[in-house]
This record gives sequence, C-alpha cells and structure tokens, in this order.
Amino acid sequence: MDKIKVMLVEDDPFWREILTNDLNQAEDLEVVSTALTREEAVEAAKKINIDVILMDINLTASNLDGLDAAREISAAHKGRIKIIVLTSLSEKDVILDSFRKGAVNYITKRNYHDIVTAIREACGNRSTIHPDAAEAVRQEIQLSVLTPMEREVYELKQSGLNKTQISDKLHKSINTIKSQLRSIRDKLM
Repeated sequence: MDKIKVMLVEDDPFWREILTNDLNQAEDLEVVSTALTREEAVEAAKKINIDVILMDINLTASNLDGLDAAREISAAHKGRIKIIVLTSLSEKDVILDSFRKGAVNYITKRNYHDIVTAIREACGNRSTIHPDAAEAVRQEIQLSVLTPMEREVYELKQSGLNKTQISDKLHKSINTIKSQLRSIRDKLM
C-alpha cells in the first residue's frame, strides 16, 4: 500500500513535532517534508512528490503568508496537491480566503485530532468541510444572493449601525435603506 505523502508547513517547533509524530504513527501516512516559510513550502512542492499539505497560515509575524503559499502551490499544481489549512485563526474572512486560495479544508489547531481523517478524505477527493469552517462557508453561500449594495448594507447592519447611521454613512435616503433592508430580509428568509 502506498502511503499518503504529507508536507507540514509550520513555523512553530511545538506543533511541528506534535503533528509529525502523530501523522507518522498512522500506517498509511508519511511526513515527507516540513517547511517553515512560504518560500520553503513553494520550493518543496516543486521538488518533492506530495499528496497533501498541512498549511499553517501565519508563518511570519501574522502576515497570512501561508495563504500566499497555498495560492502559489494550488495554481502551480492545478489542484493535484491537496491543501488543508491547520491554524489557530477562526475569523470568517480568513476561512473564506483560504478556500479561495486553494484549500480543500480548514481545521483549527484545537481540533487537530481530526487531521488524519481530513488528510485521508482530501487524498481520496472526498473531503468534507470541517465544522470549524462550515458555518462561515454556509453563511457566505446564503449571502451570495445579495447585490453588492445589499451586502454593504447587511454588513453595516451586522456591525451594529441603525438605519439612520447606515443612511448617513452611505449617503442614501432612509427610505432607500429601509427598502434594501426589506429586500435583504426577504432574500435571506
């Protein structure tokens, strides 16, 4: 049986050691490479036969450079290498950006015990979206029915602004804002 070849892209030595040990204990997985930076990850993906990459996204001082690495690797390998984001971040925008840049799954480090299953699923082209990311993805799909203006009004309303404040901020009449809020409610219900 061929083992699933995994590259771990992680700058934290604690997580690198824990994950490498855990993954190498699975008889069908093998950590074939580790990388600490975006540049190392991109270069290794060019030179080594890899099936799945576990990608941390903050490799240097909270720059989200792991997302840049995911985008480069995904584009260069046309999706052949599956990328699973494994990070401590749980912000909706980061989750969505990860999928836009080529990730097939997104798992927070507090749920790292789910990673072996996620690797097997990704390698078999049947990855499910982990619960850590599912709500953000579901919400984004629901919001996709809104026009760009409705989306802007929705986000301002979600941030706590009332109709008058939204009207002032967008330089629109209060009646226009009321109409858009009604349309948003109708589309999302």
